[in-house]
Amino acid sequence: MGNLLTECSLINWDEATMSHKVAFEALDRSLQDLRRNMRVMGGVTVLLAGDFQQTLPVIPQGTRADEVNASIKSSYLWHHIEKLHLTTNMRVHVHGNESTATFSAQLLDIGNGTAAGDTDGFIHLPFGNFVPTVDDLMSSVFPDIANQSLDTTCLQGRAILVPHNKTVDAINNKLLDLLPGEKLSFKSIDMHENLDDMTVFRTEFPNSQMPAGLLPHELHLKVGMPIMLLWNLDTPIMCNGTRMIIKKLYSQVLQATILNGSAAGQDVLIAPMSLTPSDTIYKFKRLQFPIKLSFAMTINKAQGQSLQMVGLNLTEQMFSHGQLYIGCSCVGRPQSLCICASEGKTRNVAYNEALH
Repeated sequence: MGNLLTECSLINWDEATMSHKVAFEALDRSLQDLRRNMRVMGGVTVLLAGDFQQTLPVIPQGTRADEVNASIKSSYLWHHIEKLHLTTNMRVHVHGNESTATFSAQLLDIGNGTAAGDTDGFIHLPFGNFVPTVDDLMSSVFPDIANQSLDTTCLQGRAILVPHNKTVDAINNKLLDLLPGEKLSFKSIDMHENLDDMTVFRTEFPNSQMPAGLLPHELHLKVGMPIMLLWNLDTPIMCNGTRMIIKKLYSQVLQATILNGSAAGQDVLIAPMSLTPSDTIYKFKRLQFPIKLSFAMTINKAQGQSLQMVGLNLTEQMFSHGQLYIGCSCVGRPQSLCICASEGKTRNVAYNEALH
């Protein structure tokens, strides 16, 4: 990596607005040291791409001020950056009709926090197909799923987006049960790092732990189900966020077909990986497949993805800047957006200090 940074002439950093400022500052210092050049970024051109209408860096248990302070706008590097503004929503533009032009303007109002709301701060979404229940949302996005196993055209480009991980898991498990085929269980191997802990904690204890960012102890999988990769395994083909469909299940490896990106249609193999959580009372390693079911995903995880059909579950309120904008803008036309919201309205969270 050091040699690569020393020789490169251009660094392209996508979704830069959701990266913590300390990452940029660390890159700045590293390039200066490696290249023996005290100019900003060691004299290397760095192209940052992103949208401040989308989510900011995630700060566990952080406040609004913490999120804004973590943004690159709060870095000493910000005044060195030349800003180039893009003005056309290409997802919407390719459809090229009057309704999508209106949709583009409405998305900007949401992203800028200027969409008209009621006295309680809720807005009525002026677009999308509204459904009364989450079950209706699932059947709208994945129609007749019981008869569509292994049909990649049905699963490709479709997802249900929600604010919270807990709801994601509930929806994924429900849709998994509807998918035909045998459901197999894959349990992780959890190993104590400190031998003294073996006398204090039984193996069942680490099995029961699920800290943030850790892979689950038990995965329930079926052939034909969509999954999302959670780690970078073989960039640029197998990256964090790559969606796939399971083709074959073996005890020590999974065979899957990539659904999105330049490698769509390519078959790949996924093996278990080891991860050590950092925020538990004792240290242990978990060996598990680095994947998650992806019928549904969090709105934050969907950032940057282009989808053909989105189900937006707004029965839970947004809690962070840019989430509603991301959920609505993953599709290029309003007819591709199904929404479940109490009374057809929701709260839009947009931080003025992050936008201006």
